[in-house]
Amino acid sequence: MSKNYTPTMYGPPPAAPPSYTQAIGGVPPTSPFIPQHAFVHRGPEILTTVVPLGPEPTHMICLHCHAEIDSSTKSEPGLVAYIFGALICLICPFGCCFIPCCVDKCMDVHHYCPNCKAYLGRYKR
Repeated sequence: MSKNYTPTMYGPPPAAPPSYTQAIGGVPPTSPFIPQHAFVHRGPEILTTVVPLGPEPTHMICLHCHAEIDSSTKSEPGLVAYIFGALICLICPFGCCFIPCCVDKCMDVHHYCPNCKAYLGRYKR
């Protein structure tokens, strides 16, 4: 090497790998390589299962507030009630078409959390 050469005069070539000080912070995000020390330990994971909802209140853990609850239910006329109502209307046009809206077997059941009032799902007939 000559005596007049200084490393700061020329700098690294354009395709040079990152220097040691640049690589200490990690590999740039454009690189497909992810070092093992980049993974963060997150603690225990919570495993949840899907609880089938039925026509009655269901004992479960709320997905929103994570409390152990018995769901509160609310019944509303479902598709079955409207189909039976339309069929009855064709046979008897005197207001009998509203009868399926009063029958429990034709109602959909909506489940809510009594603790945080979150909607948990619907049981369709």
